[in-house]
This record gives sequence, structure tokens and C-alpha cells, in this order.
Amino acid sequence: MTIDYTDFYIGGRWASPATNSIIPVISPSTEERIGSVPDGAQADIDAAVAAARAAFDDPTGWAHWDGKRRAEALATFADKLAERGEETAARVSTQNGMPISLARQFESGFPALLLQYYGTMVADQEDEIRPGMLGGSTVITRSPIGVVGAIVPWNVPQAITFLKIAPALAAGCTVVLKPAPETVLDAFLMAEAALAAGLPPGVLNVVPGGRELGAYLVAHPSIDKVSFTGSTGAGRAIARTCGELLRPVTLELGGKSAAVVLDDANLADNIESFFSATLLNNGQICWLCTRVLAPASRYDEVVDTVTDLAKNITVGDPLSAATQMGPLVTARQRDRVEGYIAAGRSDGGRVTAGGARAGDRGWFVEPTVFADVAPDHTIAKEEIFGPVLSVIPYTTEDEAVAIANGSDYGLGGTVWTADPERGARFAHRIASGTVGINGYANDPTAPFGGIKNSGMGRELGPEGLSGYQNIKSIYLDVR
Repeated sequence: MTIDYTDFYIGGRWASPATNSIIPVISPSTEERIGSVPDGAQADIDAAVAAARAAFDDPTGWAHWDGKRRAEALATFADKLAERGEETAARVSTQNGMPISLARQFESGFPALLLQYYGTMVADQEDEIRPGMLGGSTVITRSPIGVVGAIVPWNVPQAITFLKIAPALAAGCTVVLKPAPETVLDAFLMAEAALAAGLPPGVLNVVPGGRELGAYLVAHPSIDKVSFTGSTGAGRAIARTCGELLRPVTLELGGKSAAVVLDDANLADNIESFFSATLLNNGQICWLCTRVLAPASRYDEVVDTVTDLAKNITVGDPLSAATQMGPLVTARQRDRVEGYIAAGRSDGGRVTAGGARAGDRGWFVEPTVFADVAPDHTIAKEEIFGPVLSVIPYTTEDEAVAIANGSDYGLGGTVWTADPERGARFAHRIASGTVGINGYANDPTAPFGGIKNSGMGRELGPEGLSGYQNIKSIYLDVR
């Protein structure tokens, strides 16, 4: 049985699309059609933006509710999402190959948690009064920035969606969401939850489509802010448009992070955490540490440990609780990863695990490890977005820092050591937006984002909320 939708979620109701075009949804495990949704056109974006604009401009509407009232509405939304949590996880796994155990953690639980977190934050947020240096004082106020165009990728679709819409809605903004074509069934289930929660009409609107539709949304004259997660190339194009329009934008882009193994580390004691930091979600997460930097004195040992890890990963049906790695999202993505594996071999890398397709059908690639990789090899420089690790030797800590920082990206990173204080000192030297010690996890309270080609702006934490607010200073007692 397939899951098929015929309408978009616009203006608080299911609305007929402007064209008859559809987006077919194909299982990466079976290569069979599992559903479909309408394919958005410019007229559909126009309708969604108009609904969001009307909801934001309503003088008694969402933007003018106090924080406590919005928090209550978001709590109800969180409850309705939780009721659909298992189905959300299953739809994501079926569409993009994410192992169901991970989908239950990231896609089922995290969105509701973010709604509750930001709801609580705005319920307690008050104007700030600062004493001035010139004799008066200043009231600092925060107001919603306006209509937000949110564009999300396919790899962790619901968690990334709520990195954007949870703080945006909490701030009082209204949102037009464009999901990726590869993962649309979960977005429509989320829309069902929004409808069941009774969100006011136009506060949240969902129109999926391809890159051209996203570009139209970014440049739409009634959009006040853009939030995008995706490739660095697409991010550059969005940055150019928003720069020309002087439109605020948050960009969370690619990564090529380093896992620095110090000479006192015991990877065997942290192998589950190391797997999560390097190969999670079939290697399809932007902050993963796909460059493993190993001390020359222990290089062969680290290569053997990482190789054994890759060889013992359970690859298979993403809906099985035993599966640790599923298929890649599309045939195109599998071909891309295979191209990088070929490039790694051509550059002189030595495959110690994997390197081939897995199974007779579906877009599976074996977990792959390369040894004898130099920092200037293609697989050590470019984002692969698949289950491919490069183990690179270093001789001194200074060299390790130079290799880790010698990347065009700066999103994630990890340090592995028996001495956490030593690890923290090393982490301070890594040029990146985030770094983990003996593991990696995005905490809702901590800002997340990158530097260099990994983007600009921050999500999560109070910083994630401030990106959807205008700040005004009201000068008092001025003489």
C-alpha cells in the first residue's frame, strides 16, 4: 500500500495544488514506489507566502500573542507530534534509509523537545532594561522578524525542520516550509499534527519541491528571513540572493570534520560513540568526522580498530531494529559515493574495509575505510556524504591541529583521549563551530553552526531564537 497526498497544507487547511505534477517517493531499500505528494509550483508558493503574510500581519494574530499563549499552542503541537512519533520515524526510515533506531531518536522525539524548549523560553522572556553610561537607561525589546522561508534537506528531515520552525514559531514568526523531494511523507504527517493542534491558519505552511522552487521562495518579495540547511553550493546561491535583498539568512552547510585521536586514546572503550561521530545515519550527516587523524606511533593500531568497526556494522533493512546502516537515499547519491571511492583508490589510498555495493537491490554501499590517505587527497578534502572514512597520520599535536584546520569547512569535530582536560585544551585549537570530547551530540541548549564553507548563523540554544527576532532599543530619560 502506498501513501499518497493530493493537497498542500496552506492557510491552515488542505489546499488544491496549482498543477497536476507529483513527486513520486521511492524506497532506497527496495527501489519501489511507496507514495507521492503534489509537486509545488510558483503559484503554490505564492499562496503559501500570502497565507503566512496575512497571519503575521493580523493585528490580533500569532505575532501579537504573548509568549505564554504561544508556548501553550506549541505544547499542544508537540503532543500531536508525539502521538504520530512512531509513524514519523517509520516514514523517514522508509524514505531515506535512516535506521529506525536512529529515526525514533532524531525524528520522533527531538521535534517535540524543541517545541517545548523554545516555548518555555519565550514564555519567560521579558524586556531587558540596561542602565546607560550617559545618565539614562535603555529598554531592549524583541519582536518576531516576520515571514520565514525554511528550506530543509532529506538526511534528517524532521529534526532539521524543527531546528527552524520551533524557534521561528516561538518568536511569533510565520513559516513557509519547503521540504526536500526525497522526504515529503514525513512533512505531510507533520502538517497533519499542526492541523490537529489547531495552529492558527497561515502560521505554518508546507509546499515541497525542487531546487528551482526553493530559489523562488528565497527571492519572494514577501519573505523576511530565510533559513537553509543543505549543500555549500546551494548555500552560496542563497547567500547571493539574500545579500542583494539585504534579507537575513541562516545557512547550515557542508562539513569535512576531523576526529583527532590523541596518543593516549583508547578507541575500543569508546567504539559506539566513535561510530556515532563518524558513520551515523549511513554517513549522511553534515557534521560527521569523516577524517580520522591518528598519531603515527599508533597509526596501524587505529587503522585496525576503525577497520574492525566498519567490518562489523550490520547493514540491512532500515526498518529492522538490528540495522546499524541502511541504504543511501538515492541511486544518484550512491553513484556519487562510489565516485569518491574510485577517486580515493586513484589517489593512492588503501581500502581496508568495504569499497563496494552491498546487496542485490537497493542503494547500499558497504562501510568503507581508507588508510594511507594524505591531507591533499580528494577524499580527505571534499564532503562525500556517505559511509567513507579516511585515516590520516600525524606526528605532533601541532601537525594534527594544522591538518584538522586545513579544511575549507568548519562545522564539527571530535577529540579522543583518556584525559578530558587535555581534550578540551586541544578542542580550543580546532577552527570549527562545534567540537566534542570522546563523542558528539547536538544539545538543544547549545548553539550549533559552522564557520568558513560550513555556513553562517547559529541554530539551537538561545542564539537559535534570536535569529528570528528583531531587537529594538528604546532610550529612556534622555536629556
